[in-house]
Amino acid sequence: MIKIYTSPSCSSCRKVKKWFEEQKIPYVEKNIFSSVLNPDELKEILAKSENGTEDIISTRSNIIKEGKIDIDSMSVNELIKFIQKNPSCLKRPIMVDDKKIQVGYNEEEIRSFIPAARRVAQRNCLHYDSCEGCPDCVKDFEEFLKTQNNK
Repeated sequence: MIKIYTSPSCSSCRKVKKWFEEQKIPYVEKNIFSSVLNPDELKEILAKSENGTEDIISTRSNIIKEGKIDIDSMSVNELIKFIQKNPSCLKRPIMVDDKKIQVGYNEEEIRSFIPAARRVAQRNCLHYDSCEGCPDCVKDFEEFLKTQNNK
């Protein structure tokens, strides 16, 4: 299941949620200000980020700038406690599934959250925007499933 970490005033968060709804992709939203992020969630986010804290921490946030906080000198446990107390330091939105993470709204990169079979259909269908499962798309989808099952 995809989790989207958001904040109420974030326009990129609204864009991401709208995109997932338009694509009919289920997700769980977690408002970083109304619920405390648990250590396992934060460890998962950190583990999946390619560049560690650089990907998820906003160095422009007031708490970092004004407090002259050195994130790099913190242990993982200290960092988790810091984020729990100061969720505004997180970049938003953060989308996480079982394999990957994406931070922010990027029109091209967000497509990686579309299931593989649907991406194949989209690539091959000349009229995908209005497609309701035309025979060609269904055939391509079935062929894709066969190749996946043979792996």
